[in-house]
Amino acid sequence: MSALLSLNQLTLTAPDGRVLFSELTLALGRERVGLVGRNGSGKSTLLRAIAGQVRPTAGSIAVTGTIGLLRQETSSIDGSAAELLGLAEELARLQRVECGQGSSEDFDRADWLLPRRIDAVLTEVGLGSFPLNRPVSTFSGGERVRLALAKLLLNQPDLLLLDEPTNDLDAEGRRMIASLLRDWRGGAIIASHDRALLQQVDRIVALSPVGITVVGGGWSAYEEARDAARDRAEQAKQRAELEMRAVARERQEA
Repeated sequence: MSALLSLNQLTLTAPDGRVLFSELTLALGRERVGLVGRNGSGKSTLLRAIAGQVRPTAGSIAVTGTIGLLRQETSSIDGSAAELLGLAEELARLQRVECGQGSSEDFDRADWLLPRRIDAVLTEVGLGSFPLNRPVSTFSGGERVRLALAKLLLNQPDLLLLDEPTNDLDAEGRRMIASLLRDWRGGAIIASHDRALLQQVDRIVALSPVGITVVGGGWSAYEEARDAARDRAEQAKQRAELEMRAVARERQEA
């Protein structure tokens, strides 16, 4: 399986200099990887670093193919739906041609199937038909997430980066995200607290300042491995305490 993404000894820090995590090495192919950790552990920062929006503190990132990033925060998106989809220019070209005002270049570059593809994708994400010049600010939070997903589906990137994709979505929307991931043929990294969604990934990567854990399987496999590690740590702590008490007794008796 060829790697779409390679992370080598990657270290990321917060703006205040705090180390989020260090020495993350990971290769990802056409698979789904869940990204977990406490709030502030660096999940969103890692996705932005992979997308080229954040410079690593140390280590390297190598990407093969195209990337599509679904941001966690969609309320600050401005402009029209067509602009969010990245298709305002293409749609304006089609409109010029249809009105008889297009240039020869417009005729050569016009994508006549674009409106049909847009309608199909909007239906797939549960939005249906609406004027594409509608301002993004008039959509609900869940609808903005669906619009952002529609953009990803239209672009068909090799690697999906999804930051809390089920936030602001109802049960139907969460099922749509789960279906999208099941059918996705490329690679995907999903930063999420949604255990049902994480259950269907191939691997889970847990981030923390004290170490990184990689577990094969979905959430239940990760939870089992995490709990087993905690039990081992507790047992080791108890053994150490018993040994310290034994040493203390020996010193008192000497």
